[in-house]
Amino acid sequence: MIKNKEQRIGVFVDVANMYHSAKNLYGARVNFKEVLKAAVDGRRLIRAIAYVIQSGSTEEQTFFEALDKSGFEVKMKELQVFAGGAKKADWDVGIAVDAITIAPKLDVVVLVTGDGDYVPLVQYLQFQGQLVEVVAFGETTSARLKEAADDVIDLSANKRQFLINPRKSASS
Repeated sequence: MIKNKEQRIGVFVDVANMYHSAKNLYGARVNFKEVLKAAVDGRRLIRAIAYVIQSGSTEEQTFFEALDKSGFEVKMKELQVFAGGAKKADWDVGIAVDAITIAPKLDVVVLVTGDGDYVPLVQYLQFQGQLVEVVAFGETTSARLKEAADDVIDLSANKRQFLINPRKSASS
């Protein structure tokens, strides 16, 4: 895909999806500052939003502040805990609504997630004239999402850049 510095882009990050992918694949944390830099790739950033879940842990506030300092607007949602102990925490609808709302001001929508639930969003945005890129770890990215996107950046291809404290087996 051709990228040029005049393209207006918006970056929408499903933080939970990325966190769990990095943790499960590599025992590491995501370097979101580097992810944003790769997603923007020298183009005109209009908006970068990181969607997080508040669970009440002590270290999460420091993490949220680090996202803010890295250039993200941070949107928070409380972890839902149901009577039987089940927990629910996702931003799928919120990310989709924001992407659709902001898309008319963008040339490129970048979704930082591997979740295949976003395929209809990708198709809708493309129908509206936006290019849609996906940034995620290849091993945990839906094949349907990869196929639907105009471009995919596989973070696994450069683990040293995109991971913090990976296990030794994650080197490359």
